[in-house]
Amino acid sequence: MTIQDIYNIYDNYKKKYGYDAYKYISQLLKEVKSKHKKDFEGQDHEQSWRSFKGKSFERLIEYIIKDQIKELGLELINGNKLERTKAENLSEELNLLKRNLLVDYGKYGCHLPDVDLIIYRPQDMKIIAVLSIKVTLRERIAQTGYWKTKLSHNSYTKHIKLFFITPDEDNTLFEAFPTKKGRAIVEIDLDGGYVLSETNIQESNKVKMFDKFIDDLKELIK
Repeated sequence: MTIQDIYNIYDNYKKKYGYDAYKYISQLLKEVKSKHKKDFEGQDHEQSWRSFKGKSFERLIEYIIKDQIKELGLELINGNKLERTKAENLSEELNLLKRNLLVDYGKYGCHLPDVDLIIYRPQDMKIIAVLSIKVTLRERIAQTGYWKTKLSHNSYTKHIKLFFITPDEDNTLFEAFPTKKGRAIVEIDLDGGYVLSETNIQESNKVKMFDKFIDDLKELIK
């Protein structure tokens, strides 16, 4: 099971469900899990699957939005490329992009926040938004709130929006009230959260279905 196989499955979902294909991501992941298990050779498939699932979902979101991002005159890059590539191996443009995202810890140095995708303007490498992409909020929502706070406290990074994207398989974002802790963090500490789910959630100005993401990004860059 390769990432291209997953892209192909999603393309088939698009043929079947059209504009609403994003709502069936959890169903897609179940299908991928079954295929992944057939190919698995080891002792603990569940552990292997959890890692594969998270990375696959992240790559799938990148696949879904990349063309729309480019249509807006923006570019998209995986945060790991900046994190794991040495400065001397990055282009001048990507080195500038990396510097534009660094969080300053004083004598403890400058460090990149843990983000999955970075949306930026290629003309001047200005970062518009960063995305944290996780299957459930339990995986990193509090940490994501921490990074938003750090970005907000620096004059060079305070303009950067931080969004959380998830199929919300534990239904943390489903109801606005009573509010679960994860939703409270998204509502107060982040710039927004977008859900890929068959069931429509109770939306607010901050928490919405995934189909609103590109429209909100359009408004942001105005």
